Amino acid sequence: MASPKTTSFSQKEQDLSQFAKAFAHPARIAILKILAEQNQCICGEIVEILPLAQSTVSQHLKELKEAGLISGTVEGPKSCYCINWKAFEKFSHEFNSLFSSLKVKQKKSCC
Repeated sequence: MASPKTTSFSQKEQDLSQFAKAFAHPARIAILKILAEQNQCICGEIVEILPLAQSTVSQHLKELKEAGLISGTVEGPKSCYCINWKAFEKFSHEFNSLFSSLKVKQKKSCC
């Protein structure tokens, strides 16, 4: 059986990819904006704001949580989520470093 190709890449490359994947849907960006505005939120409030079903919002919240972008607690029927600002700072720094290193390596535009 073949091994997964992701093991051919550094852990930093894999982490950046996972972080970028979490941003790869407009609903997730909208959820992050809502959480930033309210500083914390209950899932039901997000459902009321977005034109998405509760199960869809829950799936997007799960993806954001797995990527480490949000943290959350579940107390009975209520789920409370907030942005993990430490993760944002870490990945913001990592992406800025990546973009800077790519720009430095560019000698001449090919297009």
